[in-house]
Amino acid sequence: MKNLVFILFSILLVSSCQPLDPEAEKQALLAEKKSELTAKKTELQTLQEEINTLTEEILVLEPKREKAPILITTETLDKQEFKRFTQVQASVLSDDEVFVSSETGGRILSVKVKEGQYVKRGQLLVTVDLKALVDQKAELETSMSLAKDVYDRQKRLWDQQIGTEIQFLQAKNNYERLEKSLSTLNTQIGKANIYSPISGVVDREFLKAGEVAAPGAPIVQLFNPNKLKIAADVPESYLGKIKRGDQVEINFPAINKQITKAIALLGRTIDPSNRTFKVEVTTSSEGGALKPNLLAELMFNDFTKQDAIVVPLEIVQEEVSGRKYVFTVGEKEGKSIAQKSYVTTGEGYLGDIIIETGLNAGDQIIIDGARSVANGDVIKNMTK
Repeated sequence: MKNLVFILFSILLVSSCQPLDPEAEKQALLAEKKSELTAKKTELQTLQEEINTLTEEILVLEPKREKAPILITTETLDKQEFKRFTQVQASVLSDDEVFVSSETGGRILSVKVKEGQYVKRGQLLVTVDLKALVDQKAELETSMSLAKDVYDRQKRLWDQQIGTEIQFLQAKNNYERLEKSLSTLNTQIGKANIYSPISGVVDREFLKAGEVAAPGAPIVQLFNPNKLKIAADVPESYLGKIKRGDQVEINFPAINKQITKAIALLGRTIDPSNRTFKVEVTTSSEGGALKPNLLAELMFNDFTKQDAIVVPLEIVQEEVSGRKYVFTVGEKEGKSIAQKSYVTTGEGYLGDIIIETGLNAGDQIIIDGARSVANGDVIKNMTK
C-alpha cells in the first residue's frame, strides 16, 4: 500500500514539473500586449485632448503675429515698340569678278602680275607667243604687195580702155581680200598682249610662263575689292516680311565686326531644292577687312508691333489647366499684395514676350520674386 502511494505521488510530481503548451503560452502573451496597447491609446487620447485645449487657450491669450512681407522688385508697364529679328547664314561674294583669258590661245611668254597684286584697268597682265601669226603676216604682206601691183596695173590699163573688165575686177577683189585678211591678222596679233579689263586685285594665277593657254581658258582671276556683296538664302516663309531697302545687321564672327546695310536685291524666284529666295546686300571691303567667301550672319526684322505691352518671358507662369498668368501689385487693407493676373501672350524674342490681353499700361508687375509669392501674399517693393 505504501509503495502504491509513493508511486502515485511520484507521478504527480513529475507531471507538475513539465512546461506549458507553447501555443497557449503565445496566446496568453498576445492578450497581455493588446491590453497594454489599449491602455496606452487611452492615455494618448487623453493627452492629445489636453494639448488641444492648451493650444486653443494660448491662441486666445497670445497676440497675433503678422507674416513678414516678401521682398520683391517691380516694373511699371508702358507701351513700346516690339521688334523680332531673324538670323540667316550668308557669305561675302565679289560683285565685280572676271577671269582673264586669251582669245587666240598659245604659249605664255610672261605673266606680269602676282597673286594679291593690285592692277589698274588697261594694265598689261600677260603676253602670249603668236610667232606663227607673225610669220603668216609676213607671208600675207608679200602676197598683198604683189596683188596691189597687179591691181594698179590693171587699173591703169582699164582707165585706158585696155583689157577686159573682169580682169580688172579680179585684180581688185584679190587685193581687197588680202587687205582684209591682213587687217584680221593684225587684230589677232594685237591680242598677244592681254590687258586688265577692270581695276582690282589678282586673286588667282591659273597658268604660268611657258604653259600653253587654250582659247578662252582662264589665266588669272581678278576681283574688285571695293565692289562686294553679301548673299544669303532666306526661307520662303519670310516672303512679304522683308523687302528691298530694309536695313539689316550683318555680323562677321571671324573678324568680330558688325555693319548695317540696306537690302539691294531680292530674288524673284524660289529655289526648288531648298525653298529659299536670294537676298543680297552691296558693300565695300570695309578697309580690306571683308574678303570673298567670308562667312557672315545676316539679321533682319521680320515682325514689328507698335504700342505693345511687353514683359520678361521668365515671369509668365502657367497653371496645370494651361492658363497663363503674371503677378501684379494689388492692395488690400492698405497693404501691398501679390495679385494673380491672367494673360494671353503673343510673339516673343530674346527673353521678352508680348501680352495681348490681361495687362495695361501703368500696371506694376512683379519681376524679382515673381516665383516666390502666392496670390494674396503681402509684399514689400524694393524697387527704387
